[in-house]
Parts: sequence; C-alpha cells; structure tokens
Amino acid sequence: MTDQRAVTVWRALRQRPLRFLVSAWPWRCWVYLASGALLGYVVLIALVLLVLGGMALSVVGVGLVVLTAAALYGIPVGALERRRLRLVEPVPLDRPHGALPAGGPLSWAAGRLRERATWRELGYTVLFGTVFAAAGFAVVLVLCLAALLMAVPVLAWALAPETVMIIPGEPIRGPLDALLGPALGLIAFALSAYAAGLLAGLQVRAAEFLLAPREDGSSARVIELTRSRARLAHAFEAERRRIERDLHDGAQQQLVALNMTLGMAEMELRERDSPAAELVTRARGEVRAALTQLRDLVRGIHPQVLTDHGLPDAVAEVTLRNPIPVTVDIDLPRRPPEAVETVAYFTVTEALANAVKHSGATAITVAARHERGALRLLITDNGRGGAVPAAGTGLQGLGDRLAILGGRLVVSSPVGGPTQLRAEVPCSA
Repeated sequence: MTDQRAVTVWRALRQRPLRFLVSAWPWRCWVYLASGALLGYVVLIALVLLVLGGMALSVVGVGLVVLTAAALYGIPVGALERRRLRLVEPVPLDRPHGALPAGGPLSWAAGRLRERATWRELGYTVLFGTVFAAAGFAVVLVLCLAALLMAVPVLAWALAPETVMIIPGEPIRGPLDALLGPALGLIAFALSAYAAGLLAGLQVRAAEFLLAPREDGSSARVIELTRSRARLAHAFEAERRRIERDLHDGAQQQLVALNMTLGMAEMELRERDSPAAELVTRARGEVRAALTQLRDLVRGIHPQVLTDHGLPDAVAEVTLRNPIPVTVDIDLPRRPPEAVETVAYFTVTEALANAVKHSGATAITVAARHERGALRLLITDNGRGGAVPAAGTGLQGLGDRLAILGGRLVVSSPVGGPTQLRAEVPCSA
C-alpha cells in the first residue's frame, strides 16, 4: 500500500478555509492545473499517435518497436509529473522503479516492461491526458470568467456608450449595475480557488497511488532483508574489531614481552659464555618472525591507517608495498561510512593481490569517486586478462562482500587484457 499521509493542500484547505483564499495556495494550484491542462493534451496526443503509428506500421515489421515505445511512454511522463507535483506537494515522491543490471536498450526495455510500476505510470498517463487535463481546463475557464467579471466596471467605462451586459438581456445602465460583475467575480474566484485545491489534492492522491513505490508484502520483506543484512554487516565488523583488539593488546604484547625476556636471558648467557646463548638467539629470531606475521595479520584484519586517516592514505600505504607500480586517483569529498570504507579498502587489496598473482601486469590504476550517493571504484591493470570470478581468484568473495552492503562488482577481463574491476557500494549502507 502507498503512504496515506494527509495531502498538504487539502490540510491547508480544511484547517483554514477562509485564509486559504488569500494565501499562495490558490495560485500554486492554478499554475499546477493550467500547466497540467496544456501538458495533458500534448501527452495524450503523443500517446495516441504512438499507438496508431504502431498499429499502422505493424505490417512493415517496426510496429512492435513503436508499440513498445508507447508502453514505456509513461516512464518519462511519470518522472515529469513527480517533479511537477512539487508545485502543490512539498514531499517528493520516490521513483517506483528498481535498479536493472547493466545491458543495452533491449535489456533495459525488457526489464522495465516486466515491472508493474511501468504499467501504473502508463495508466496515470492516460488518466492525466483525459480526466485531469479536462478538469484542469474547466477550473481555468472558471478562473478566466472570474477575472472577466472583476473587470466589468472597467470594461463598461472603456466601452461606453456601447452596451455591456453581465446577464443576457439586462444591459448595465449605471455604476451600481456594474458592481454586480465584481461581486459575481469574487464568488467565481472563490469557487475556482476551492475547486483548484480539491482537484490538485485529488491529483496528488492519484500520483501517490500510481507513480510512487508500492510497499506491498514482497517489498516489506525486501526492506526487512536489507535491514537484517545491514545488521549482519555491522555485527561482522564489530566481531572483526574485537579479534583485532585481542590480537593487538593480547598476543602481540605477550610476544613483545617474551622477546624482551629472551633478550635479557641472551645477554646473561653471553656474559657467562654459555653455549645456550645460541639457542636463545635462535628463539628470539623465531619470536620476531612470529611477531612480524602477527602484525601483518592484524594489519590484514583492519589497518590502523584506515581508521586514523581514511581510504586514500590506506590505499596509498598498500600500493607502496605492491611489487607492481600502482597509480592512485582517489578524490572523495568526505569520508564514507566505516563499513563502506572498509569493504572498499579490502576490494582494492584483493584486486591488487589478484593482479600480482595472476595478471602479469606491469601497471595498475586505482580510482575512486563519490557519485550519486555511492562510492565507485575502478581498478585497472594492463595484464593478460582472462579473469573469471568463479575460478577461485577471490573475485566471487569480493562480490559477496559488496552485496552485503547492497553493492555490486562488475568484472571486465577479455583475453589479452586489460582487466577492469568496477565496484559500487551505496554510502547509505
């Protein structure tokens, strides 16, 4: 079901009916209905031409294309109407369409035709071009009549001594008779204002019903699934941080203390010229190696530079240790959310590791931008190509990790190269 919130213009009309007449609401409604009357007839004529043209051209084989365009015609009309609705409804309507996988025009058209929202928008287009356009035109006519009646005294004075009649067969004979025009004009003005408010509110309701997303049972399940997925991601992040903290403050500190103890034992044994000093020296070397491995493990779980300085500096640190030269081009207006920043960092590190192991590349480029509410990564190498996500190179895991936050991973790796990884994750995740 769509959101049944109170229509703003109806609320203003109901709460203060008299004040409504002297507010900006009548003017906003008149502009909305007048523009809708003009646009509605244009939309209806174009739709009729598309349908008739498709039927006529069906004999030469292109009619199906034209009829498909007619079926999709409601999409741009719906987008325009959602924007025009802001004249009378300050709360914008969301797009009812879902995201489609990358593809050409044919796949886009097929995907949109399978959506119920496309057919609802087409239904609104027909309703808009017939009922609402005619009703809006009638309200505008009443407004024009009100303006004409308000101008009767001026017309009587300007046309004198010609006869001016407000009521057929009853000519205006003096100034008092001329005042009947403005009196009737005020009444027509009030009727036009109230009618405009009612009709604009009715059109808002129709737009909410036909042009806004439907929150039916399936979408509610999707919303709950999205929320549970976000909770899972945050729980995973909290558990990862706990492991990192335990390793850093527990095992790592114990190894450091053990190394210092062995160092003092080594000094004591060397002063006594004991043969056991060599064994202690070897043990210290093994402790240092274990400590180095543990530090690399902690850095792999979550690098401190990512927490302290953000994604650009963390990626720059990774590239310094990479055997293949990497060009970094990261320009972000602000830091993304922590979960988004983390998954972006590990996407880069996994992509670099794959390039080193499998690509044979001599140069890699990492670019990141914030566009349309999402963090977009583009990682390119000039290697031999042929990367297959399902071949166990870690790309499948990257895609799964991005999907947890509502993101996606697109891999382009023709044989001979280059290989491009495009990652996108919403910053609202």
